[in-house]
Amino acid sequence: MTREVRYFPKGVIQMPPSKYASHRALICAGLAEGRSVLWGLSDSEDARATAACMTALGARYSGGCGRTDAEGAFPKPDGRILDCGESGSTLRFLIPVAALSGEEVLFAGRGRLMERPLGPYAEALGKNGVSLEPEGDKLRLRGRLGPGVFSMDGGVSSQFVSGLLFALPLLDGDSEIRMTSPLESASYAGMTIDVLAGFGIDVINNGYREFLVKGGQRYRPAERRIEADFSQAAFFLAAGALGADCECAGLDRRTAQGDKKILDILKECGIELIERENGNIKAVPGKIRGVTADMSDIPDLAPPLAAMLCFCEGTSRLVNAGRLRLKESDRLAALASELGKLGADIDEKPDGLVIRGVQSLKGGAVRSHNDHRIAMALAVAAIRADGPVFVEGSECVGKSYPGFWEDFGKAEK
Repeated sequence: MTREVRYFPKGVIQMPPSKYASHRALICAGLAEGRSVLWGLSDSEDARATAACMTALGARYSGGCGRTDAEGAFPKPDGRILDCGESGSTLRFLIPVAALSGEEVLFAGRGRLMERPLGPYAEALGKNGVSLEPEGDKLRLRGRLGPGVFSMDGGVSSQFVSGLLFALPLLDGDSEIRMTSPLESASYAGMTIDVLAGFGIDVINNGYREFLVKGGQRYRPAERRIEADFSQAAFFLAAGALGADCECAGLDRRTAQGDKKILDILKECGIELIERENGNIKAVPGKIRGVTADMSDIPDLAPPLAAMLCFCEGTSRLVNAGRLRLKESDRLAALASELGKLGADIDEKPDGLVIRGVQSLKGGAVRSHNDHRIAMALAVAAIRADGPVFVEGSECVGKSYPGFWEDFGKAEK
């Protein structure tokens, strides 16, 4: 579907539930002994994939996204293929969880999912008797996960650490995860530990260098409300900085989400933020100073920042962003290509982007690369385009934010 972006956000917009928090809550509730209640789950394709895969492992969910009742169970595959869709979180989180059963499990994926790195698991789990065998767009898991010491490369994704943290507490013995390099996106592992604690699981985090997990723990049922998503709010805050008269509702600055860093970066860019008593946050349009922003812990902020920084004064740099090449698309290449088509002065580097600000863009036809965050970034850039912007593949936003186009501005039917 090609969508003409001609309307822009205005007024108070309720931010959607965090996809990342939803994954974690679904897994923890699906492993708990008893009934849990989850309020306000994400209705994204990725969160639905996690729920479906956990159901195939024995969990039961009922109700809707407003209220979901969950009955947990120790993982016992029912023979169905675990279809992860295009969700890297689902696949990486559930590989160790499925390996608790000791049964052979077949995972499936679409798009670039099975091309995304699994090396840290193949090495760490292989030493523990668990094998991963790629079979085209599928992945076959064999072996039973046991306790021990797991050495992990921290430079690919914190999702590997989170996956182990879900599974290791249920083993008979104690385990340790040792990072062989600094853990990137460490805040996401912190979010996992926070959700685990809410379900009665204790993890000792030694500065994100090592994680100590006692065996013999049990997940306790819990009631949890899913917090609003700062990674999605970043697109609307960037839109506000460019002139859209909107404010984000539902955000909680006490969150463990690393993407709340968007507030600090906007201030560094010279953008005034209005934080209202009710918690709403509004970015006030103004001159945007060029900045250098480190993306190593906040890769999901690169697309909205790249769109906004097209209009900065001077030069901006997004650095330590090489992992963006391993997402639903090669996001560095996609951002440079599609924003460049609109007239942005942007250069792709091996691990980042260099952006020299311009006054406006020219509009035109661009592609989403079947990547939800690229489509949303192009919508933000369209705010300062002199002509209409047509986004091919706009429906891909359903992966993380099904209501994005309705919230951002309804296109002409």
